[in-house]
Amino acid sequence: MKRKGLLFYLRIYRKILAQDIKSKMSYRADFIISTLGMILTNVSGFVSFWVLFQNFSTINGWNYYEMLFLYGFSLVSITPVQCFFDNNWSLRMYVRDGDFIKYCFRPINMFFYFQSEVFDIKGLGQLAFGIGTIVYAWHKMMMPVTFLAVVKLVVFLISASLVMIALQNAAAATCFWMQNSFFILDFFFKLKDYAKYPITIFDPIFRFIFTFVLPIAFIAYYPSLVILRPDSVPVLSWISPFIGILFFCLSYKFWMLGARKYDGTGS
Repeated sequence: MKRKGLLFYLRIYRKILAQDIKSKMSYRADFIISTLGMILTNVSGFVSFWVLFQNFSTINGWNYYEMLFLYGFSLVSITPVQCFFDNNWSLRMYVRDGDFIKYCFRPINMFFYFQSEVFDIKGLGQLAFGIGTIVYAWHKMMMPVTFLAVVKLVVFLISASLVMIALQNAAAATCFWMQNSFFILDFFFKLKDYAKYPITIFDPIFRFIFTFVLPIAFIAYYPSLVILRPDSVPVLSWISPFIGILFFCLSYKFWMLGARKYDGTGS
């Protein structure tokens, strides 16, 4: 069978995305309510930092605007997993009911086929809020806006996103071997709540876990240091793009391994 190229998948995804957005926009009230809910949830995080810093000028060397930047960075970096990989939450039901078998017979990549069916458009509200928070914090810290700084921001945001995507892909794929795998996916997704904090505020044991075992420190902390503290960037920050690519590739292989072993019998 002829191997499909990137342009082929981009053309298909554009058509699938257009149809999915049209179907969701037909229920505009639901879209507006869910988007506002997403924004209000993120605003509450913004307010919590404001309340916290009414009593403390810094937290372990991090000031208010640095924490806001980290918060905005984490929001933007987790947006792709919510927008483009939201169908992972339904994977266990497809496998359990035997419906996943339909993805095995089309002459396209199973991972692409499955993930492309759902686009969570309300995540765009989170993206806008996260970008706004980054811009606001950047302005307040009076950091220079240069072409190189913007390029570094985009590159390290993408690498951070790959880590979060990898964690969710791997957690979702456990359903190919476990019947009750929801708690694993839910646990890994909730880890994102810790990504908005610098790992220096945690106990050394958790710093090690969040760096080398469950690498949520690469969702915001390490990549954001390249922008926030360019004069003292640790090695782990510079290699975070490679970490993101590595974890994404491993999670993709794990997901595909489970998909190829699927026999369609359900549970």
